[in-house]
Amino acid sequence: MTTTRKFGAAVLALGLLVGFGATALLMLAGGAWAADAPAAAAPRAAAEIWTWGLASAAASTALAALGAGFAVARVGTAAVGALAEKPELFGRLLIFVGLAEGIAIYGLIVSILILNRLG
Repeated sequence: MTTTRKFGAAVLALGLLVGFGATALLMLAGGAWAADAPAAAAPRAAAEIWTWGLASAAASTALAALGAGFAVARVGTAAVGALAEKPELFGRLLIFVGLAEGIAIYGLIVSILILNRLG
């Protein structure tokens, strides 16, 4: 296994660990934050709604960031290779890398919409 693949595997493992850890912490803290939420018919249901809402917001951001990182790694590598051969393609290649980074922004927007829906 080459050094680049080992580094990529380590970054992916760290990203998954941080993503799952943040999701677990938000799920555990959801019950405490539900006490600040408006009173619902069943307090247990309100706590579960908050817990799953926070977990889904964390998961959407974490998974979108991992996907964007993977896409930027692939597109960026190809862009640098193409740029070495034809430097005049810089503007077009920058657009492709920017589109790959947009995936993370979509995940952040989804998590903001989820959090706004929770109240």
